[in-house]
Amino acid sequence: MLYHFKYKIIAFTVLIASLSSCKSGAGHSQKGKGVVLNQKDFKHYVDYFNTMEDENLKFAIPNDSAWAWMEKNIPLFECPQQNFEEIYYYRWWTARKHIKKTPLGYGITEFLVDRSYADKYNLIACAVGHHINEFRWVHDPKYIEQDVKIWYRGNDGKPMNKLYKFSSWTADALYNRYLVNKDEQFLLDMYPDMVTDYAVWEKDRQRKDGLFWQHDVKDGMEESLSGGRKVQNARPTINSYMYGNAMAISKMAEMKGDKETEAKFKAKADVLQQLVETKLWNKKSEFFETFTEKDTLAQVREAIGFIPWYFNLPQKDKGFEKAWEQIKDEKGFSAPFGLTTAERRSPRFRTHGTGTCEWDGAIWPFASAQTLTALANVLNNYDQKFVAKTDYFKQMDLYVQSQYYRGKPYIGEYLDETTGYWLMGDRERSRYYNHSTFNDLMITGLVGLRPRADEKIEVNPLIPQEKWDWFCLDNVLYHGNIITILWDKTGEKYGKGKGFRIFKNGKEIAVSEKLEKLVAE
Repeated sequence: MLYHFKYKIIAFTVLIASLSSCKSGAGHSQKGKGVVLNQKDFKHYVDYFNTMEDENLKFAIPNDSAWAWMEKNIPLFECPQQNFEEIYYYRWWTARKHIKKTPLGYGITEFLVDRSYADKYNLIACAVGHHINEFRWVHDPKYIEQDVKIWYRGNDGKPMNKLYKFSSWTADALYNRYLVNKDEQFLLDMYPDMVTDYAVWEKDRQRKDGLFWQHDVKDGMEESLSGGRKVQNARPTINSYMYGNAMAISKMAEMKGDKETEAKFKAKADVLQQLVETKLWNKKSEFFETFTEKDTLAQVREAIGFIPWYFNLPQKDKGFEKAWEQIKDEKGFSAPFGLTTAERRSPRFRTHGTGTCEWDGAIWPFASAQTLTALANVLNNYDQKFVAKTDYFKQMDLYVQSQYYRGKPYIGEYLDETTGYWLMGDRERSRYYNHSTFNDLMITGLVGLRPRADEKIEVNPLIPQEKWDWFCLDNVLYHGNIITILWDKTGEKYGKGKGFRIFKNGKEIAVSEKLEKLVAE
């Protein structure tokens, strides 16, 4: 009788999920219930987070509405390692704080406190790509869609005044969001803005040789070892971003049926790929480096040298992946609390900081998120022997551990690589700094749901077989369906049988005895 009742509950949940989803992905689950997990089992996290602070700043969704918002909007996650689970819910709780109602709709802020260099509504363009990638998993699409439209049309139909204050990978992020929700209408509505956006960067920042230059401060990475606030260097950042944007615009043009623009932007991407591989690759250090305004390599490894893989830019089978050995080297980027922003062997490591911004080695979540996204791409898309799942899990574990301050969950600007101490932790501007992704890494990297344009569901977990006996990611709105991914070593935790399973709207569509890559039709 109990089993029969439980079956009815699951069937009803699936019915609700399928009724509330829509083909374009623009709809969202009204109840937000998981197929396997019970939402109420995670409410205690939010109750605790709400007690941790005085909530001196309130915006569109205050703390007393946080759980109600999360119930309707977020995928659920459970695992045996409590700090992973806690930080997962913490990052949704903090992301919600940054949703701000403006006269033009919802905006997503970077700092909760007002900043003098922000645009209208306290918006800053630096982390827009991170915001899109994180919010693509939020069931209600209006928050990120309205934010993007404010950026590109919020100034009397034109872009915001400070949109171009920072480098960006917006076109790439918007296409990756489309791979999750399949909302072709919104993507193609933004397509002309992305074409115009690319032309602005070509006019303002392209060198005669075709590479793009940027001041490190306008990459959001001031006081770096390779550059300066006024130096016009060709950095791996902006060149990788522009490659990713060109590829994304080419794909949008293909969807639009615009063959000429498709070919034009694919050619732009091909040229940038060749330039990055030939001019930014240092054969001696076996790393992508900054190419200075004096047309010499900077001769220092920085975390920005991993960014080409964020966009799958480096060609396969050319040996570029050897660069990733540096994340395992304590003289490279491996530190007790994560990955440093410059190699530790450099005599200039941690020497350039001004006391407020130090990209000369300290750990920044902005960079950690980029590097871990790139590492997941290497492990999924490249045949190489330099890094493995164990390396990804180790760095995600350190990323989780770093997000605590004085014993409580915390996300701020940057931290000391050896002590884990948040260097701006006592400043009001630093708390809840919305400058990175975490839950996107949990979903696409650790659990391994790899968004794609076709209707196959690909899951490649980067969790070593022996690490966890069970975990579940539930209530994921993907292509208009509710996806559930679970691993149960003994079959006793979830009662679905032993092994690794994928469910679509409550129906099992793939299973394996091992924790391994699955592709479901």
